Amino acid sequence: MPGNVEIDAWLCEDGHHVVTASDANYPALLAETRNAPGRLFVRGDPEVLSLPQLAIVGSRNATPGGCETATRFAAHLGGAGFCITSGLAVGIDAAAHRGALAAGAKTIAVCATGPDEVYPARHAGLADDIVAAGGAIVTEFPPDTPPRRQQFPQRNRLISGMSVGTLVIEASLRSGALITARFATEQGREVFAVPGSIHSPTARGCHSLIRNGAKLVETSQDIIEELPGMLAGLGESTAQADTAPTPIASRDSDPEYERLRKLMGWDPATVDMLVNRSGLTADEVSSMLLILELEGSVDPLAGGFYIQREEGPKR
Repeated sequence: MPGNVEIDAWLCEDGHHVVTASDANYPALLAETRNAPGRLFVRGDPEVLSLPQLAIVGSRNATPGGCETATRFAAHLGGAGFCITSGLAVGIDAAAHRGALAAGAKTIAVCATGPDEVYPARHAGLADDIVAAGGAIVTEFPPDTPPRRQQFPQRNRLISGMSVGTLVIEASLRSGALITARFATEQGREVFAVPGSIHSPTARGCHSLIRNGAKLVETSQDIIEELPGMLAGLGESTAQADTAPTPIASRDSDPEYERLRKLMGWDPATVDMLVNRSGLTADEVSSMLLILELEGSVDPLAGGFYIQREEGPKR
């Protein structure tokens, strides 16, 4: 365990903070949980810790469809005013963070390492994007703490403890996401699960949660309708209008988006089709389609297809 001198040295770096249980920014819901940590190490804006948070977690071995579902739920819930909290892991976690970022919403990544290390290392850029967008990287572990197996369940209890509810998207029966859901139940929080195919191993954990009382959800509105009471309990500090995400600007006059719509035409098109037509990467096309979908310029169809709305964006 590093001493105070090492922690003070870490704090000297720009954008790094220690939030103690007595600080105004310490998450109010987390403070109510059993064995809440006395301090949190924060990289980024510590004020986001006091926002109403919704956890989105799931399989590291997520399917493309599961990642797309996580991205859309995070974008819609972030647009509704939630700060999206997850664990920075590959799969569903990363998709949730990226969905929130695409919608201009705040997102928090809770880590199982010290604040000076990103795990997995491939998500260093994602961590930087979260901080740059006004979110935060949070951990209870001091600097120089490497990832260890036993630290991930500890991390999971923070994800659920900071949040008004936990949404599970794709999880096997041995998934760490089920640990997060169990902590949420013990902490008196709502648990939501997205159902999947009865033939998919990544759906079995979600189906188990639903059988044991988790709320089955198909849209983000299913979650929003369940949480008014929990949100009211957070008090006025979490209801400030100026903490809501900035609405996504219209892309009507953006030449890149106009070009993509022209390449799309009026027939259904997949991401791969638009990649071939545009020369853009799959990530670029997917991000642009997500923005257009949130604006109401395009609608998703079954089989991974998208189609333009003839009446234009929803207002």
